[in-house]
Amino acid sequence: MSTHIGAEMGDIADTVLMPGDPLRAKYIAENFMENVVQYNKVRNAFGYTGTYKGHKVSVQGTGMGIPSISIYTNELIKFFGVKHLMRVGSIGGFGENIKIRDILIAQSASTDSAIIQNTFKAGVIYAPTADFDMLLKAYQSAQDAHVAVKVGNIFSADRFYNDEIDYQQLTDYGILGTEMETAALYMLAAKYHVQALSINTVSDNLTTGEALSAEDRETSFEEMAKISLETAIKCTDQ
Repeated sequence: MSTHIGAEMGDIADTVLMPGDPLRAKYIAENFMENVVQYNKVRNAFGYTGTYKGHKVSVQGTGMGIPSISIYTNELIKFFGVKHLMRVGSIGGFGENIKIRDILIAQSASTDSAIIQNTFKAGVIYAPTADFDMLLKAYQSAQDAHVAVKVGNIFSADRFYNDEIDYQQLTDYGILGTEMETAALYMLAAKYHVQALSINTVSDNLTTGEALSAEDRETSFEEMAKISLETAIKCTDQ
């Protein structure tokens, strides 16, 4: 048991899906997994372990933002021995070629968060990067399911409401979209020598103004969930 996760060693699988919204964790567990047991409800950050095609997989809600996902990433790795961590989240797209419900796999995550400077001090601007083996497995899973995905750099924002960020400049430099967690996940995975990947569905587009409803954000990301679970079982086979 850890401070924020009310589980015992062995309750959580080696591979964990990590949606920000705890209700999305519940939705994935109830609709895609079998033999599900809830292992966490501390602070309503729901966590479940079950099976997918006979493979043990967990799903853990992380909350919003770099501080929150950092708590759950640290505890999953340090207290429960998790080896493969996969964010399954929503993302705001940049540019007219990014459409609502597009799936974006984060090859890397730029950020304006101070976690980079605070960790590496002056002189080093660390580049948080996905595990290539997990990324390849996810891309292959999408290809097998005939689901189109886009792979590239995303932006992990430190603030949701930020009038100072130049989104057009980020778009011009090839950033696909913005969310609030991936840079921390990738940096901590590198620190602890485990695998991490971030798979995100476009919930809104900051260029065109299109957006999904809050209910759709919870329940309409089925393709992302399936790709993530297929990737998870590939990780358990290695």
